[in-house]
Amino acid sequence: MAEQESYPMTEEGRDKLKAELEDLKVNQRPKVVDRIKIARSYGDLSENSEYESAKDEQSMLESRITTIEHMLQYAQIIDSNATDKDEISVGKSVTFKELPDEEPETYKIVGAAEADPMSGKISNDSPIAKGLLGHRLNEEVTIKIPAGDMQVKILKVE
Repeated sequence: MAEQESYPMTEEGRDKLKAELEDLKVNQRPKVVDRIKIARSYGDLSENSEYESAKDEQSMLESRITTIEHMLQYAQIIDSNATDKDEISVGKSVTFKELPDEEPETYKIVGAAEADPMSGKISNDSPIAKGLLGHRLNEEVTIKIPAGDMQVKILKVE
């Protein structure tokens, strides 16, 4: 039998997914159902763009609900305190600089389900995170990225 997929995430990430799921079920789903009812009242469904639009929205909404439920069912909560305080792991923030003299960058390494690079949260599956995981404060690390190798020095682990 195949091994079940798991979704590593922080408690914060799990809580955000639960809140999104609650909003989708309690607020968004009834709005879409109302849109469908209103669009049906316009008559002939074969030429009713409002009805088609509402049905498409319902389909995307239900798909997102199913995805979130699946991720929550197989969530693997990562305890960043389970590793040494100087070791990089999922749930920790890491500051590093590209050598020889680039500006420092800080990212929080999170599970793919909660990644948001624009907010400084990168997936544990990303090349940079994979290259950093398991390393420690003050180490110099070579990270393989699509553009080639990147040499970095780890400045801070929180």
